[in-house]
Amino acid sequence: MITADIVKELRQRSGAGMMECKRALEAAGGDLERALDELRKKGAAGVAKRAGRAATEGVVSAYVHLGGKIGVLIEVDCETDFVARTDEFQALARQLAMQVAAADPVAVDRASVPAEVVERERAIYESQARETGKPEAIVEKIVVGKLEKFYADAALLEQPFIRDPDRRVRDIVDETAAKLGENVVVRRFVRFAVGA
Repeated sequence: MITADIVKELRQRSGAGMMECKRALEAAGGDLERALDELRKKGAAGVAKRAGRAATEGVVSAYVHLGGKIGVLIEVDCETDFVARTDEFQALARQLAMQVAAADPVAVDRASVPAEVVERERAIYESQARETGKPEAIVEKIVVGKLEKFYADAALLEQPFIRDPDRRVRDIVDETAAKLGENVVVRRFVRFAVGA
């Protein structure tokens, strides 16, 4: 028996519509956690479908760290100005600005990391791996592993989220996009630091 209270709780936790919550609870046999997982899976699928849609609205959010030594401007876009004005979207933009201030990424995603930076890192990792005297196949695996770690530090969307290190920034953006029902794109950012 699925009660209105459990539907309401799932709705509050997921941000999904009432009928969607009811269907998820029915599919999960009334289990709230399984229903939440079910909604998250559907939301992730919806995010993938929306990824191709134009995100031409959004906000530029600013964050200045205490003491005024670090400042960040970040552009986060969505499809409509209605969503851009929601508290949830504004909060995402602010959290992303704080992430940039704290973690100092080089680019938004791995594709945006300048090729010369990647090649320089690759050359350093190859040199280090060859010094170990391991076979060439192992050297290449070491280089690939170190490049993955480099991307996790250098690309904003690949970084562990500062408020929940078990999740990546990309996961936070995708979850917000699923809740809002629109394509959400982190377009660009700039980070200023005194003396840098």
